[in-house]
Amino acid sequence: MGVESVEVLCLKAREAIAQRSPDTARQLYLQALGVKSDAPDVHYGLATVCFQLKELHSAAHHFKEVTRLDPLRSGAFINLGAVYNLLDQPDDALAMLRRGIQLDPHRAEGYYNLGLVYRRKGQVDMCVQAYREALRVNPQMPDAHYNLANVFFERKQFVQAISHYKLALQQRPNWDKALSGLAQVEAAQTQATTPGGGVAVAAAPAKSPANLDRAVDPAAQGELLGTLHRATIESEDFGRRFLQVLEQEVEPAIKELSSCLLYPDSSAGELDGCVQRVESAIASMRGAEKALQLSMDRVRDLGEKLLK
Repeated sequence: MGVESVEVLCLKAREAIAQRSPDTARQLYLQALGVKSDAPDVHYGLATVCFQLKELHSAAHHFKEVTRLDPLRSGAFINLGAVYNLLDQPDDALAMLRRGIQLDPHRAEGYYNLGLVYRRKGQVDMCVQAYREALRVNPQMPDAHYNLANVFFERKQFVQAISHYKLALQQRPNWDKALSGLAQVEAAQTQATTPGGGVAVAAAPAKSPANLDRAVDPAAQGELLGTLHRATIESEDFGRRFLQVLEQEVEPAIKELSSCLLYPDSSAGELDGCVQRVESAIASMRGAEKALQLSMDRVRDLGEKLLK
C-alpha cells in the first residue's frame, strides 16, 4: 500500500478536526510532514491543532515554521503572537503581531490580540486603542466589546462599560460573562450615584447655592435657552472633531512612526517625515482639544447664568 499524498492526509486531518478529534488530526498532519517537511500549510494546520490541545510550545514552533516558509502570511504572525502572549512572552508577541498587522492591516484579530498583550503589560491606554481598532475593522466582534467593557469597568467609566457589554450581548445573546459584567457595572453605577453610596468626591469651591427647584421661564429666558442649546450642539461638533483628529490623523501617524522604528531597513530616510507627521497630528489634536474646551467653558457659563 503506497504512502498517501500530503493533500489526502491534510483533508483527513481537517475532517478529524470537524469531528472533534484533534489527536487524530495531529497524527495525520505529522504523517503529512513526513512526506513533505517544508509545506507551510501542513505546519499551519499542525500548529492550529497543537493550540487546540494546549500544546503551546509546539504550536509556537509550527507557526514560526510557517513564518519562515511563507513570510508574507499575516495570519501565521498574528497566531504566533497570540501564542507568545499565552506563553508570557509579551515582547515577542508584540513584534509578531505588529508584523502581522503590517502585512494585513484589515485583520481585526491582530488588533484584538495586540490589546490582550498591552493589557498583560499594563499599558491600558494602548490596550483600549487596540480594541477600538479591532472594532473599527470588525464592529461585530463580541470578545473585543467584552474586553473593552472590562477595561472601562476597572477605570470606573461606567457608561462606556455598559455600552460595550450591551454591544457584546447583541452579537452573543445570553453570554454569561457579559451578562454578569453588565449586572456588576450597573450595580456599581447605581452605588456611585446614590447618596450615601460611599463614593468620595472632592469638595467644590463655595458658591452661592442656585435655586434648582425653580422652573425656567421660557418667555423671560427664551433667548438664553436658545443660545445654550446652540452652544451645546456646537460642543458636540467640537467633540466629534476631536475624536476625528485622533482617529484619522494622530493614530495613523503614530502607527506609521512605529512601523518605521520597528523596520528601519525598509523605511530608510523616512524617519524625519514620520516624525513631522506625528508632530503635525499632535498640533491638530491640541487645536481641536482647545476648541472643545473653550466651547465647554461657554456652555458652563451659560448654564450658570440660566440658574442665577
